[in-house]
Amino acid sequence: MSAVPRETGVLGAEFRQRAAERLSGTDELLARAYPGDPGTRQPVHTVYVPADAFTADTVRQWGVRAAEAVARPGLRSLAEQVAPEGADPGLIDQVVRAVERKLADEPIEDLRLDFEDGFGDRGDEAEDAWAVRAARTAAEAVRAGTAPPFIGIRFKCFEAPTRTRGLRTLDLFLATLVREGGLREAGLSEDGLPAGFVLTLPKVSTPEQVQVMAEACGQLEAALALRPGRLRFEVQMETAPMILGPDGTCPIPAMLHRTGGRVEALHYGTYDYSDSLQIAARYQSLEHPAADHAKAVMQVAVAGTGVRLSDGSTNVLPVGDDHQRQAAWRLHARLVRRSLERGYYQGWDLHPAQLPTRFLATYFFYRQGFAAAARRLRNYVHGIESEILDEPATARALARFVHRGVLCGAVSPAELADAAGVAEQELFALAHPKAATPSTPGDN
Repeated sequence: MSAVPRETGVLGAEFRQRAAERLSGTDELLARAYPGDPGTRQPVHTVYVPADAFTADTVRQWGVRAAEAVARPGLRSLAEQVAPEGADPGLIDQVVRAVERKLADEPIEDLRLDFEDGFGDRGDEAEDAWAVRAARTAAEAVRAGTAPPFIGIRFKCFEAPTRTRGLRTLDLFLATLVREGGLREAGLSEDGLPAGFVLTLPKVSTPEQVQVMAEACGQLEAALALRPGRLRFEVQMETAPMILGPDGTCPIPAMLHRTGGRVEALHYGTYDYSDSLQIAARYQSLEHPAADHAKAVMQVAVAGTGVRLSDGSTNVLPVGDDHQRQAAWRLHARLVRRSLERGYYQGWDLHPAQLPTRFLATYFFYRQGFAAAARRLRNYVHGIESEILDEPATARALARFVHRGVLCGAVSPAELADAAGVAEQELFALAHPKAATPSTPGDN
């Protein structure tokens, strides 16, 4: 049989060249602005504590208080109450053991020292002193090995009444941490900052406020000899103009693309956002239709950018009598599960007694779906015929689900290898094909 001529088709080399030239801008945009999820560890929650209440022992104390909160009725009894329908005793046992270890070893994954709502207005002299003291205490916790994997501060917003105060607290805290924290000298950091360091910019109303934050980060990096781009921050989505701007468009995409990749995540602020829409206090909730709308807009806006999402909090705390505590635990567990099912893999916790249901609901979510996802991954990777024909996009979704379960501790690497027949590195490549290298649990 004679060879088929190379140029049998209609679209020749000239057209292909013109297409490449015309789409070069698109290629650059996709590579720069839509790199995909980096595959690094995302904490399952963020805990806010007033900056003046933080000590090097805060994380351990929260774990102790969380364990004490569930001593009655007991973690196993609570797990049975909040387990998904149809959960078998074996699954419940696995999750209870994992949560017991979690509360003992790492009860807080992400901690924010709060100089905003949790601190209030105490005057400039007092806040200056606490900004310096909090930085020294954070460094002490890192040196002692008692800090969580992720830590940072939330300072006051950039609206006119608090802008100067917010910038000054940010400046004092960072300068003290880098220059006096001793993390470089202890061999714990190359630049004086903890590996999982992150900042939080609250009550954002315009992209310009975010741009000012990005510019402040650049100046701080230069002054403190940090590598360009080292400082990243979360944007708290707490006002309506960040969902629908004054020009009738959503400002989030433009905001992200004008800040040089510094935005780490968008965090939904349940109560400030609800208040901005004049929703009555009784009905302010993570599951209000207005909340679902805002988070859906955020989710679409950050898709493919590598920017993470975090849901907000519930202020219904598991305190008081047994009836009140158990009702609050059931509510919290249900809301955590609801967020996970909708693709929001992080949330806020406000009280130590919320930690048990945070981890119970999270571990049930990943462990309940692990066996089926691992089996489908094994079939896909090894070419085993089955009743489900998974496409590459579905395989990526399965791999991302399992990878998140491994990173948060719900699934062990040994279980992964046994059930799916893949190692962590291979799983990472399936889940995040655009990313270069796999993460470790402490990576940010």
